[in-house]
Amino acid sequence: MAKIVNSVKEYRIQKGYTQEDLGKRAGVSRQSIISIERGKYVPSLELALKLASIFQCGTDELFQLKEKKHG
Repeated sequence: MAKIVNSVKEYRIQKGYTQEDLGKRAGVSRQSIISIERGKYVPSLELALKLASIFQCGTDELFQLKEKKHG
């Protein structure tokens, strides 16, 4: 089974945005940004594309699919 990990927090900090700033730019709540950064919520494709546009990067730079190790 795979897990989606993201670099939203790193990009947000690099741009100097607060979670509130990013939420307003993306049209979502601060709580949504917190959940995405913590890996608790995987955004829709539309939101992932909006975030990539805000950060001027590719969605594949923001979100990666990581294989979980079977133990």
